[in-house]
Amino acid sequence: MTAPALELEDIQSGVLRPRPTPFAATYIILRIDDRAAGRELMRLLSTVVASAAHPASPSRDTWVSVSLSFQGLKALGVPQASLDSFSPQFQAGMAARAKALGDVGESSPENWEKPLGSADVHVVLTAISPDTERLETALERARKTYQQLPGITAIWRQDCHALPDEKEPFGFKDGISHPAIEGSGIPGSNSNERPLKAGEFVLGYPDEISSDPPPTPQPEILGRNGSYVVFRKLHQRVASFRQYLKTNAPDTQAEELLAAKMMGRWRSGAPLALCPMHDDSAIGLDSRRNNEFLYKADDPIGYKTPPGSHIRRVNPRDADVAGMVRIHRMIRRGTAYGPPLPEGALEDDGLDRGLMFAFVGANLGRQFEFVQSEWMNDSAFFGATSGKDPVAGTGDSTFDVPRRPLRMRLKSLPQFVVTRGGEYCFLPGIRALQWLGDLR
Repeated sequence: MTAPALELEDIQSGVLRPRPTPFAATYIILRIDDRAAGRELMRLLSTVVASAAHPASPSRDTWVSVSLSFQGLKALGVPQASLDSFSPQFQAGMAARAKALGDVGESSPENWEKPLGSADVHVVLTAISPDTERLETALERARKTYQQLPGITAIWRQDCHALPDEKEPFGFKDGISHPAIEGSGIPGSNSNERPLKAGEFVLGYPDEISSDPPPTPQPEILGRNGSYVVFRKLHQRVASFRQYLKTNAPDTQAEELLAAKMMGRWRSGAPLALCPMHDDSAIGLDSRRNNEFLYKADDPIGYKTPPGSHIRRVNPRDADVAGMVRIHRMIRRGTAYGPPLPEGALEDDGLDRGLMFAFVGANLGRQFEFVQSEWMNDSAFFGATSGKDPVAGTGDSTFDVPRRPLRMRLKSLPQFVVTRGGEYCFLPGIRALQWLGDLR
């Protein structure tokens, strides 16, 4: 059966297109104080955002995307029947879903950075470009849409970056894995993985479960070609991570191996699946090789890549786990913020650093929330009785490293990543932005 063609001209570029390397990014949150101004903002932004068409265009690596929270749609005066047609997770908002996500203790919403998690978060503008000069040009176009409207207020901004080595604050190469999506024209990073149905990421198309498109927000012009996006600001305790490695490994070489076992990759990006005993930066830097692997045939137990390691949790690939992996796949994009902790420093300098995390998909419940609760903060899916993600889990956990003759078990892992806030948003298609602008 032939897959339906994606209407790329109506899909925002930020949904499907991988980010350039290196790149600069900015997130801006807007509050709608006047309904008419909010609708005018949608009309103006529909002419600013880039579509996913023309992937070979010279301007393909610079774009602005716009998304709205449930509160933002309410502020625009979207009819109640339409509001009721959105997913229940989206309607509730991220703060209300905190317990299910493991956002408790230090990560609980009462400790989030204001205004994240509040009813004031209405519109999120995201701008991406290979450098700050072109980023500012794109931002200036976006600013002109809201600065001329007195009923729109910019209430939060986060500047981010991806360095040429693409490393995140813990020192690991990031942004490696990208799923292939039917009809997008953009190849995935692992030829061993069949392209996923477009409906896993874009509303209005068949997904991995059914040949019929699942229900979408109504009316069709509002929901079709849209996606859900999860924004999360995650603070990383880099000094604590380094201290833990030093305490639990006898020397620098062992520290690096332990870090790789926890992540599932060496810091260069080389996967343990291909380089189980030592790092190979040539593989780590090679985008044609650093994600070309599976688990089931030669590493079912996890002697190379522990089942509880970060990358094997967030994407078990072909490993024997409970459930169907393909219905839980995500488009994941992380962007570093804050200055790096100086190399070798073991004491925290008090500066905020971490990742702005973005997930794009069509089903918040069985994609982002499932992975967060069942794979990252539990271990039953691969048959273990305890343990959480050793890098990004909620802490106070164990981590098992399979080895002969006896496994190694690390106990009392502290929490290395703390949620600073976030929100569930909806990325409308370009025609939907125009429809929102025409509301009366």
